[in-house]
Amino acid sequence: MTGETKILKARMDREDSHTLDAYKSAGGYGTLRKALAMAPEDVVAVVKDSGLRGRGGAGFPTGLKWTFLPKEREITYLCVNSDESEPGTFKDRLILEKDPHLLIEGILISCHAIRCRHAYLYIRGEFCITYERIRDAVKEAYASGILGGGMDITIHRGAGAYICGEETALLNSIEGKKGQPRIKPPFPTNAGLFDKPTVINNVETLANVPFIVENGADAYRAHGTEKSPGTRLISVSGHVERRGVYEVEHGVAFRDFLEGLCGGVRGGKKLKAVIPGGSSTPVLTAEEALRVHLDFESVQEAGSMLGSGAVIVMDETTDMVWALDKLTHFYAHESCGQCTPCREGSGWIAELVHKIALGRGTMTDLEKLESLADQITGNTICVFSDATAMPVKSFVSKFRGEFVAKLKDAPAERAGAESATSR
Repeated sequence: MTGETKILKARMDREDSHTLDAYKSAGGYGTLRKALAMAPEDVVAVVKDSGLRGRGGAGFPTGLKWTFLPKEREITYLCVNSDESEPGTFKDRLILEKDPHLLIEGILISCHAIRCRHAYLYIRGEFCITYERIRDAVKEAYASGILGGGMDITIHRGAGAYICGEETALLNSIEGKKGQPRIKPPFPTNAGLFDKPTVINNVETLANVPFIVENGADAYRAHGTEKSPGTRLISVSGHVERRGVYEVEHGVAFRDFLEGLCGGVRGGKKLKAVIPGGSSTPVLTAEEALRVHLDFESVQEAGSMLGSGAVIVMDETTDMVWALDKLTHFYAHESCGQCTPCREGSGWIAELVHKIALGRGTMTDLEKLESLADQITGNTICVFSDATAMPVKSFVSKFRGEFVAKLKDAPAERAGAESATSR
């Protein structure tokens, strides 16, 4: 692997890449004119044929989602999910700060495709510079006549709740309600924002649309794999020499990605574990990670998910119990509290992990921790409880020896044997 494949990052090296002048000088908004000359259903068809999949976590086919809208409808909304709050994830922020007009063009093309006249961009409230960049870009678009005249974008700032990244909680937040997920059905494409048919897409997802419409589905499919076409922005944090956001084709070997673009594990230390798709996805051991490729199917086959494309690298010095302690504290804090299994279970899980990390836990606590993770999985309105449970299950099962070694009633010989096994 020699470098990045730059489609989304093609203009980001320019210092003024966030401005309208820079975007137009590189041909920006030319594809919008092309799309507006096409029938909406033809735009939907090319996006569907491209195989573009959602970049927010689930990886659902974008064009297919657009076809779920009712054929007969008076009002349609597009909601752009830029509430990027999951630990380890910071790739949407790069688009919003470095090339916001790419996103705006993607929004406008998508609005034409789904016959929408008003888009809402929901952005994480803590993103101050990011908000200013997209706000100023929207102002430029209005001033130049790109927006207005019946096509509007409203920016809505969140108030710091991770749960509002869940699509129906996002809708409630925009409507001024408590940011809690809705029971489905009805699904947003039938009854979403203000009870109208609504499409919800991630920032990176929509930023791919101009390239696809301009160059065609085959050009997009020339990158990546058959089932995971195109490129992917990967946020890399943790114990690597070069942290950052890299754009690579789906299907690249993680080993090559780590040793190439990321410069390897920092300080020449050994790789211990990798979280491949954001903090809610199951952790992979070093052996598993070094066999995997960065596409939806490969990571799934390894027992995890590519998710939001957030790779967290942990070297041999990492205490896996304390790492899980930080994650479970986050999820307990961010539970919206609507569902009892999640509200009570996430807090209880965090307490047990912290107790074990401090060396005060028992074998009973460890068994209870595993039981709680099983009980909250799949028993709530949204998948937040699953996001809490998956790290717990994977950390404990794959690095069980480290947990056992911290238990005050664990037999010394058993703890030592299981610690050796986990390494």
